[in-house]
Amino acid sequence: MQFILVTYDIENDRRRTRIHKVLKGYGVAVQYSVFECFISDDDYAGLRRRLLKLMDPKHPIDSIRYYHLCRGCVERVDVDGNRPFEIASPFVIS
Repeated sequence: MQFILVTYDIENDRRRTRIHKVLKGYGVAVQYSVFECFISDDDYAGLRRRLLKLMDPKHPIDSIRYYHLCRGCVERVDVDGNRPFEIASPFVIS
């Protein structure tokens, strides 16, 4: 299992909404275009395939970024505001 922060910038409303809906099945939206995902390697590969089909890689603005966070990085996340940082499953490094 791995913890991945996914961010996206998609100009087209329809594509952006579709990407958001797919990501809701893999993680928690912490901002509209930012998701925290605790997923397996297989799920991560599937997520990337699904999102790549939905975005327009030729569009100058469309981009999706995947930040892999190690256990130490996840434990050092600071949050200001009303939404606490939560991991739905125990974090394990294999």
